[in-house]
Amino acid sequence: MSVPTSTRSRMPNPLPFVPEMAEVAGGLHQVLKNGAIPPTTVSLLQLRAGQILGSTYFTIRETGSLRRAGEPEERITAVATWQDAACFTEAERVALELTEAVFTPNPSGERVPDSLYAKASECYDAKALWTLVMAIAHIGFFAPAALIAKPIPGMPPGQNYTD
Repeated sequence: MSVPTSTRSRMPNPLPFVPEMAEVAGGLHQVLKNGAIPPTTVSLLQLRAGQILGSTYFTIRETGSLRRAGEPEERITAVATWQDAACFTEAERVALELTEAVFTPNPSGERVPDSLYAKASECYDAKALWTLVMAIAHIGFFAPAALIAKPIPGMPPGQNYTD
């Protein structure tokens, strides 16, 4: 994807200023690669989180990841309306529902009720469920950077900030 040369991030690359961030981020990335849940599920839930957060950076990044993984356009575009789309597995639906529960305020009570946790427990064993939690946490960790610093959409990590 080509990015217009006029596109700039608000802030420079954070690593020269907070190099410790690389270690934390690296640990999160390793958890997501532990094989407990499919990489497609991670990208689907992170795309949905990006949509909820209003992050162009996350939305473009995860759309690209899903396309490179060979996901059909129907599944990619249906993430925004996953509740009535027939193209997702039950485990993917639970991952998307958990993501929405975490990132959508619930003024009337608990964001992740026992019933949703029970559904997740039926689809995922303990390792996979913790991996799913960390996939959601990954977006939560990077959300402030995406929304405040505004890395350049479509650019690879390390090249997505204007120095």
